[in-house]
Amino acid sequence: MITWINGAFGSGKSTLAAILHQALPGSVVADPEEIGDLLRRTLAGHPGKLRDYQDYPAWRRLTTAYISEIAAHTSGHVLVPMTVLNPAYAAEVFTPLRRSPGLVHLVLHVEPDELEARIDASEEFPGNETRSEAVRAYRRRRAAEYAAAATWMHADGHVLDTSALPVHAVLQAALSRISPAHPVSADGARP
Repeated sequence: MITWINGAFGSGKSTLAAILHQALPGSVVADPEEIGDLLRRTLAGHPGKLRDYQDYPAWRRLTTAYISEIAAHTSGHVLVPMTVLNPAYAAEVFTPLRRSPGLVHLVLHVEPDELEARIDASEEFPGNETRSEAVRAYRRRRAAEYAAAATWMHADGHVLDTSALPVHAVLQAALSRISPAHPVSADGARP
């Protein structure tokens, strides 16, 4: 099974992937950003270089192949923390992944004020305020794009509103969507 964890930049995708990995024996975390980094390095200085690696058709094809092959190789749960805001790109990647072994699309939603507070409090590079602030600035710039994409994302995926949930409740809500052995509602409460 593949669980794609989507949502705003700074919504907690990597955190959720890490705690799901601990909770799901045999699971792996596969981050398509590594493919994006490979494309950035390979095409650095090339006239065909694009600003956003998701704009490369190669990123979408390689990501689909990467996730599919990891799922086939491990026969386990593949956790994919990656924001995809463009619905055409999401369809290009998700459609083949939904065929086999199956895809669960989780969307981490955070209310705008809470997202702003989380971004302001984040420190991606402890001890390096310049790099941490660059990440915060990037996340702030992309927040409006998430808001614009929320309609299609919420229609396509299982929305987990994490605005007021502690991490353990987000974990339980995610597990309820991907594993019937952990039934809880989206707000973290047990039915």
